[in-house]
Amino acid sequence: MMTCMTLLVGVLPSGSEWLIVALLVLLFFGGKKIPELMRGLGKGVKSFKEGVNEAKSEIHKAKEEIDAPADAEKK
Repeated sequence: MMTCMTLLVGVLPSGSEWLIVALLVLLFFGGKKIPELMRGLGKGVKSFKEGVNEAKSEIHKAKEEIDAPADAEKK
């Protein structure tokens, strides 16, 4: 497990490499396209969070339905 983590950390870009990546994105997409890309990314993240919250609520409801008959039998 530790070897896998070490390999992953070795692959991730550091501070100056992020600057180069940002410049390349700016060159490829241009200044006008970047806000649209970020807006789309933000909508995607929002949608993902809503999906996660919906899944959590469904799991919580199912758990309550399972626990409800058990609580009724105790009384």
